[in-house]
Parts: sequence; C-alpha cells; structure tokens
Amino acid sequence: MAVDMRLPAILKQITLSGSKGAAASLVVPGDVITTDTGFMRGHGTYLDEDKLTASVAGEVERVNKLICVRPLKTRYNGEVGDVVVGRIAEVQQKRWKVETSSRLDSVLLLSSVNLPGGELRRRSAEDELSMRDYLQEGDLISAEVQAVFSDGALSLHTRSLKYGKLGQGVLVQVSPSLVKRQKTHFHNLPCGASIILGNNGYIWLHPTPMQQDEEAGGYYTSTEVGLLVFRAVFVKVKDTTPARRWGCWSLEQCL
Repeated sequence: MAVDMRLPAILKQITLSGSKGAAASLVVPGDVITTDTGFMRGHGTYLDEDKLTASVAGEVERVNKLICVRPLKTRYNGEVGDVVVGRIAEVQQKRWKVETSSRLDSVLLLSSVNLPGGELRRRSAEDELSMRDYLQEGDLISAEVQAVFSDGALSLHTRSLKYGKLGQGVLVQVSPSLVKRQKTHFHNLPCGASIILGNNGYIWLHPTPMQQDEEAGGYYTSTEVGLLVFRAVFVKVKDTTPARRWGCWSLEQCL
C-alpha cells in the first residue's frame, strides 16, 4: 500500500526591503514578517523575540517604517469619499441609523439629504415629522462617507442625485476587502443592467433606468407593474475578447 509522506520544510522569510510598488505579501498568524528592528509595529502584528510576527491572516502593508497586516476578512473601515450601500436600521431625531457592515451603525443626518423636488432650504420641524416619508426602516440607500467620527462611526450624505433610495434590484454581500477604491463605483453594463460597487462589500444590481426623474431628489422608486427583477449570474465564457474570457453577466428573469 502506497503512503504519501511530506517532510517539514523551512518557510522562506518575507523581506520588505523592496520598492513600494513591489508585489504584496500574504501571511498567516505566526509568520515572521521581518527580523529588522528598525520597523515599527502596526495593526495585525506583534513582537516575538525581536521578530515582527503576524497575528492575523492578510496582506502585509508598509508605510515608511510602519508595517501592518490588513486582514482579508474583516469589518468595513470607512474613509472619507467612500461609496457605500446601506440599509436603514432606525429612524431617530433628525437622523437615520444605517447598517453598513461596519463596527458601528453609520449616521445619515436630515440635513445631509436632498429634499424631494431638490429644494434648498433649512430643515424644519415639518421635515422632521415626515422623515419616514423619505426613508423608513428596511430601505436600501446608496450614499457617500462625509466624515469619520472619533469612535469609528461614519457620517453619510446623499446630496447628489446619483445617491439616494434604491428601488428594485438584487443585493449581493461580499467581503469589503474584495472591493477596491476607484474613481467611479457606478457602472452601466451593456446587457441592460447597472451595478453599484459599495466599498463596504454591498453590491447592488438593478435594471438600467430609461430616464432619471431629477425632481425626485433621489427618492424616486419605480413601482411599475410587471417590472423585471434581474439576477446576476457570473459564467465563464471562452472568447477571444479579454473582458469576456473571464466572464460575463447573464440576466435571468425572476418570475
């Protein structure tokens, strides 16, 4: 009877002496990142007998003399300017609490949203009483991170017409580390669907609207009878086109 045996091998130590544009290194807990004592310990690392060791599994990042490990699977850590997709969790006084897959619920102030009709005025007590007419518990929205509080909570705003309440579509949740920060997170696919890539790992796929009602102020939701709800299916297609070689979006009608 044949038996497969594997002998222990010495793991190659990761060196960070290369340039800033060098390929990123992946480590697991217990891996020695470097033995150079000139580096500072960052998040996801600890010192073990003058050896900088990883405490989490992730990607090694170096900023000057600071070394940290960014976990591959973690809660969303927002930054100013990020595009997020969230769900209204609670309606409070002059604000909404939004669930964005972060450690704390994000905050959307009444003064940080567009009023229906695009009116530019101070928010009144009447606006505060009609907050649930704008957004209520369970609604999905797209927004932008305006500020980050000292405790890590995020302040959102929807002052642009491209943000606001989301209508009919499909929500897909992935790890936030899989969504890279880029110039635009709103894409129209050639197959008649649009996609919003939230930096918090929430991806929204919906039919491309024929026209946008600018007077709605970001609160327009299509409720037409017989509107198709699309589901995105990623399929691998053999094609000479590089974009289609990796895959394409196939839409199926959900009855």
